[in-house]
Amino acid sequence: MIHLGPVSVTAARSLLFHVNRKIPRETDMKTAAALLAGAATAALTLLPAAPAFATGHRMQINEIYYNSPGTDTGSSSSLNAEWVRLYNTSSSKITLANWTLRDTAGHVFRFGTYTIGAHSYVKIHTGHGKSTQTDRYWNSSWYIWNNTGDTAMLRDSAGGTVDSCHYTGTSVGYVSC
Repeated sequence: MIHLGPVSVTAARSLLFHVNRKIPRETDMKTAAALLAGAATAALTLLPAAPAFATGHRMQINEIYYNSPGTDTGSSSSLNAEWVRLYNTSSSKITLANWTLRDTAGHVFRFGTYTIGAHSYVKIHTGHGKSTQTDRYWNSSWYIWNNTGDTAMLRDSAGGTVDSCHYTGTSVGYVSC
């Protein structure tokens, strides 16, 4: 059942009253249902639009640096120059515990206990390092993001897709999402 608010309920009751008085009995129910459906649609159309993030998360994949500078040697500095940056667009902190970042090949980074501040960024580096508030590490010993193209997917703790970013490789080596 849809709750339409006091004005809409009054209008619906008025419609039913008029339907019962002016329409022959055999069509009462079908017509009343159609009129109520129309009234409900009209009432819902008049409701103010919800903000874009009202029902979703406010985390975005902001940038992917998929081609670290120089030759792909697998060194720690080369691996850590490959990263994905996430951005919290909201004015509230967001707990990312058990959220995941993944690519199309099935590589998965899982956030442990971590909360990102309001309007803050965090980079997830491919290689090894000591995690801080602004830098987290996948601890992979080889590259995650394909230089020829890939898709990054951010999922919440329930497995729902929060954001994704697809790119095709270019000589630039990074993409803003």
